[in-house]
Amino acid sequence: MRPGEQSPTGGPNPGQTDPYRQPGPYAGQQQPAPWNAPTVTGPPPAGGGPGPRRTKAVAIVAAAAVVVAAAVTGVVLLGGGEADRAEPGPAPASGSTSASPADDPRNGDDDLKPTVDGWNVVANPDLGIAFDVPAAWTRQSPDWVTYVAEDDDPEEKPLVAMKAPAVLEERWCGSDDDRDGSVDHTPLASVGTRGNDGAHDTEEIARSDSAQWAYGAYAQPARDKVSTGPVTSFTTASGVTGSLATSRSSGVVKKGTCDGDGKATTFAFESADGDLVSWSFFGAAGVDDEVPDATVRKILGTVREYVPADS
Repeated sequence: MRPGEQSPTGGPNPGQTDPYRQPGPYAGQQQPAPWNAPTVTGPPPAGGGPGPRRTKAVAIVAAAAVVVAAAVTGVVLLGGGEADRAEPGPAPASGSTSASPADDPRNGDDDLKPTVDGWNVVANPDLGIAFDVPAAWTRQSPDWVTYVAEDDDPEEKPLVAMKAPAVLEERWCGSDDDRDGSVDHTPLASVGTRGNDGAHDTEEIARSDSAQWAYGAYAQPARDKVSTGPVTSFTTASGVTGSLATSRSSGVVKKGTCDGDGKATTFAFESADGDLVSWSFFGAAGVDDEVPDATVRKILGTVREYVPADS
């Protein structure tokens, strides 16, 4: 069983060290939860090992953190520019639709309504952050985590992560580059939120997290193929103001079927509770299906804070 897969018993591979267990019922934590880990401020480490560049997904369940899926490349971003403010979308004619109650990532926050007609709400109840995505996107549950790690790190310590994400075209590209008989599927794009414990400010988060997504999902081990634009100010339609930065990989050597360049953006801000938090979007770049920057900016413009129903 390769890293990133779930064992037939429903638990992690016994031969792996699981770095995602938490204290209390999640015994054995060796590091902060990946979606709320300290921001990595230095350049991505050099190196890289065998296997495809990919992001990974983790579902946190009742007694342990179980790796249930793998395979993602991709990163999407926004171009830099002057300070900007999002325009609010049209008010929806009716409530949000899509996932069944069991799969609804709003975790019981049924009063949340999309701010863009026809879109769906994505909510992270741990942070009290919500945003909207087009109907074609698949919303994961609130306990779902997507992250990138060094290819040669046996413990897969996250470089950066996001929780309660939404994914566009989960099976956008498929390949079996390691020839183990199992096809790895790469989504076109993903978007989610995280806490940034240990960061100094929003500018640092925006710059570092966007670069880590671009490096981890596309460019590793060649960090010199990632460039990050200037940090700018951005204000969402709800009035949330923070720092925005974009990173892009360029000239990535295509070793596998789904390899290629990508782009990433991170919007970081201080929450109403005084915590540093961020929203990130990543996906493939330079492809026919690339998510337009206008769509990325429209999604970003819907970022807002809310009070979770169970708080």
